[in-house]
Amino acid sequence: MAFIKIWVHTVFSTKNRHPYLAGEIKTKVIAHIKENAKTKGVFIDTIGGYHEHLHCLISLGSDQSIDKVMQLIKGECSNWINKNNITKLKFEWGDEYFAASVSESMVDTVRKYIQNQEAHHAKKTFLEEYNEFISKYKFAELG
Repeated sequence: MAFIKIWVHTVFSTKNRHPYLAGEIKTKVIAHIKENAKTKGVFIDTIGGYHEHLHCLISLGSDQSIDKVMQLIKGECSNWINKNNITKLKFEWGDEYFAASVSESMVDTVRKYIQNQEAHHAKKTFLEEYNEFISKYKFAELG
């Protein structure tokens, strides 16, 4: 038997950072993502976000890749939103996403960060958060 625990913090935004997720829509989308992920064997520990983006703390299974998990979450969710007319305009996620590993010692910190997105974005825009994420994880140096 394999014992695997790989924590990943993901961040993904709506296309053109349109604030589709403002208000009750975010609550519906998050509930749907959790439910769908559970049925597909994807473990989402924590999910939260703001008007134009979501964060997820995910524990990957032995047969899962981050690319497949993100495709499942984003693709299925877009289809569900549009099929059920959850938004007035056609809903789309942006193409890109960020994913960074999380050590076991930092899991609680990341959980709290994700759970406090509303308060966090009262002080900081998503663009500021985005740039900090790029800098902190040195993504700009990879390209």
